[in-house]
Amino acid sequence: MVRIVLVQGDITAEAVDAIVNAANSSLLGGGGVDGAIHRKGGPEILSACQDLRRSHYGKGLATGQAVATTAGRLAARHVIHTVGPVWSRDEDRSELLASCYRESLRIADESGDRTVAFPAISTGIYGWPMDDGARIAVRTVRAARTDVEEVRFVLFDAAAYAAFEAAAGESDAP
Repeated sequence: MVRIVLVQGDITAEAVDAIVNAANSSLLGGGGVDGAIHRKGGPEILSACQDLRRSHYGKGLATGQAVATTAGRLAARHVIHTVGPVWSRDEDRSELLASCYRESLRIADESGDRTVAFPAISTGIYGWPMDDGARIAVRTVRAARTDVEEVRFVLFDAAAYAAFEAAAGESDAP
């Protein structure tokens, strides 16, 4: 079973096998976590993403999918880019959000990664409610069949940390 660790801090400072990037479909960087990973990781990450766009993802990476690149100057072997869904009141997109976590773990398994750091995917500018996003993240990771030994949810602030702490506690309940 995967060990889940909660960290309040900067995901770009984590020393792990893989850091998951909440990317946009272009894979070319953006705001929030995506921009921070590209800035701190350096131009190698952008170059690898541009190569992927040219070779495999001309129209961009689909929502719920994941792909790995170099981690550049980050203290990780890989960055796993995944595209989270934009939250909607009218449409249940929770399966797409869960897919981001499952697909990222699948890519980590293919790469032999044992420690993976995740942000709270889709809970920033994409508007997903933090409590619900945390529940989906924790349940999906706990249910995943994976060789990953440790998942770190690296949360930006105290409110996100509290939401993930509550979700982890719910999952532990009998």
